[in-house]
Amino acid sequence: MPIKAAAIIGAGIAGLTAALALARHGIASDIFEQAEVLTEVGAGLQISPNASRILDTLGVLVKLRSVWLEPEEVRLVSGSALRPVASVPCGKFARERWGAPYGTAHRATLQKALLEAVNSNELCRLHLGRQIDIRNKRALEEMAGREFDLVIGADGVWSKAHAMVPGAPSPLFSGNIAWRFSIAEAAAPGILDKTSVTAFLGPSSHLVCYPIRENAAFNIVAIVSGSSANRDWGAAGSKTQREQMLRGFSGWNATILQMLEAQQQASFWPLYEMKDGRWHNGSDTILIGDAAHAMMPFAAQGAAMAIEDAFELAGLLSARSPAQAFELHEKHRAPRIARLRQRAAFNQFAYHARGPIRLARDLVLSLRPPQSLAADMDWIYGYRAIG
Repeated sequence: MPIKAAAIIGAGIAGLTAALALARHGIASDIFEQAEVLTEVGAGLQISPNASRILDTLGVLVKLRSVWLEPEEVRLVSGSALRPVASVPCGKFARERWGAPYGTAHRATLQKALLEAVNSNELCRLHLGRQIDIRNKRALEEMAGREFDLVIGADGVWSKAHAMVPGAPSPLFSGNIAWRFSIAEAAAPGILDKTSVTAFLGPSSHLVCYPIRENAAFNIVAIVSGSSANRDWGAAGSKTQREQMLRGFSGWNATILQMLEAQQQASFWPLYEMKDGRWHNGSDTILIGDAAHAMMPFAAQGAAMAIEDAFELAGLLSARSPAQAFELHEKHRAPRIARLRQRAAFNQFAYHARGPIRLARDLVLSLRPPQSLAADMDWIYGYRAIG
């Protein structure tokens, strides 16, 4: 029997993408979100070709092209000496090599584009301000006034849909803290590149910055080791936490330190990842995106994996029962997620290297041309989701 309707918990990037992907196959959905208004927290977002290709298929990329930036390259730079270490070309190169663009935008920009597409699709219904505390899909059916063939939990690390999946993954504090803030282009120091994504590297810390064209600003994410496992994402850090963050950048270039010291309103984001666990209950409920496999941001693929999850799950559900689709989805997706976790762990090791390891890193990278480094990303950026 073909699937007619799905309930989706969470109206973030994963949930909205899932609704559009299901609608593409004629499957209706109700999206339940506890927030009264969708105001995406966070700041910038890198949308790599493996994700932008899917957004294009869903008719969303066209809404981003007029406002996002396609960076010329992704640069690795010494955080102390400001010496270039390596770079991977993007822009036209990305379109030609990976068949889709690489862009940067504010998270709210992507969420708005997805939301507009959902609101204009008659197969998608969004329910805001719904307090979700459920143990089975019957509670969702009563709220929506119709039956569902399945439930998709797309509600992030602190997922309430976990209650419907015995043995679901549980969050684990990574030992890293992200400090997020933005700086207007007019007030930004000259060392920030308006055309590229730049990762400044240092021992036990790194800093990523890139332009957000629609805001005429730079998005900055500073990542350091930390001991706090507070769940209060997006809150302004305490004085002690700010001092801890600044100690993580001791010895860095003076301009970068001055920029960090001036940020009184930087948001405090403890970084969590998911332990291994089941992504579905074998019958009517499945987890996608961060709810299933939150990972460290060292490969900049969190949002892209949520988009891939949603798109590929919808394709499997278009011709199979939920139970069959769930098994195939996890079998297909788990190896890719595992490989990306390994890549993120390697990037953390490389970015935060010190002493002889740092010197060896810089030497090896300096000997490799940009095209060779780009080839290392083919399995990520060149991936063509099945949907």
